[in-house]
Amino acid sequence: MKSLRILMLVVLSVVMASCQNGSDKKLSGDLVTNPKSAQDSTGKAPVIQFDKTEFDFGKILQGEVVSYTFHFTNTGNAPLIITNVDKSCDCTASEFPRNPIEPGGKGDIKITYNSANRHGFQSKALVVIANTIPSQTTLRIKAEVCTPDSY
Repeated sequence: MKSLRILMLVVLSVVMASCQNGSDKKLSGDLVTNPKSAQDSTGKAPVIQFDKTEFDFGKILQGEVVSYTFHFTNTGNAPLIITNVDKSCDCTASEFPRNPIEPGGKGDIKITYNSANRHGFQSKALVVIANTIPSQTTLRIKAEVCTPDSY
């Protein structure tokens, strides 16, 4: 039991140390846990504006792994923080910026879709969770997965 406590202390220490990135800019943790606080008393708030929110891969061969990058801009006047990209199935993966995007800044969210064991029309939703109002933005990818004999 004592060794478990020591291990937990070591892990907690490492996590706490990794959170210090040397940046002098401090953002309220409340921005992440309470998106309504994204707009402060001066009316400043981040706004995520995507070039497009839907992408169709068209016909792809079953088993193919395809990717698309959604581009966005923070058109608001406060730092934008993306906390997560929730996916509708394990066949998708995402990569997104972990650092705040300053007003006017641009960023990318890369979505990868694995069509293994899938067939027919596929539509997958991914929900971007950020400190915006509203706090969720839905991205969608589509594809028609064909077997080798129907491709």
